[in-house]
Amino acid sequence: MGELGKRVWILIEKLVYAILKAIFKLTGKNLSDEIYADFIQFVKFGIVGLSNTVIAYALYVMSLSVLRRFGMLSDVDYIVASVIGFILSVLWSFYWNNKMVFQLKDGQKRSVWKALLKTYISYSFSGLFLNNILLVMWVQICHISELIAPIINLLVSVPINFAINKFWAFKGYTNKDESQL
Repeated sequence: MGELGKRVWILIEKLVYAILKAIFKLTGKNLSDEIYADFIQFVKFGIVGLSNTVIAYALYVMSLSVLRRFGMLSDVDYIVASVIGFILSVLWSFYWNNKMVFQLKDGQKRSVWKALLKTYISYSFSGLFLNNILLVMWVQICHISELIAPIINLLVSVPINFAINKFWAFKGYTNKDESQL
């Protein structure tokens, strides 16, 4: 990470710490280092997820446009566009989750291929199958725009993706960088 990136991250950590500390103080609870580390890991996952969502959505819209321009698969073009966005955006997520969110502890080794396979399986459940079932429901049953429906799906898929990645795909790995606060 570049110097600017490190400064921005330190600022984000300080802001998150202040907000969490205030919330815990209001509830009369103590903010432990473990809770803080887990929350920072979730924030990092959220940042990666946000970038993944932007990439997946852009790929979805571009794919949908191309499929419609050439008159391909008119009845299910939004499903095909969703799959294209999924395949490419999961690679993006894996790279950044592997590098920034679920880092190796000292002395640990990871099979990149096994972790990538598990990532695709975990994202396939919530990011492909569940999202497409919901997509069909939103578009065909509820008559919501196929441009808005993927955004609604985030309310379901993000928490599920984090849990599957944390407890299965990257199980045993942690946020190696301890808080600088």
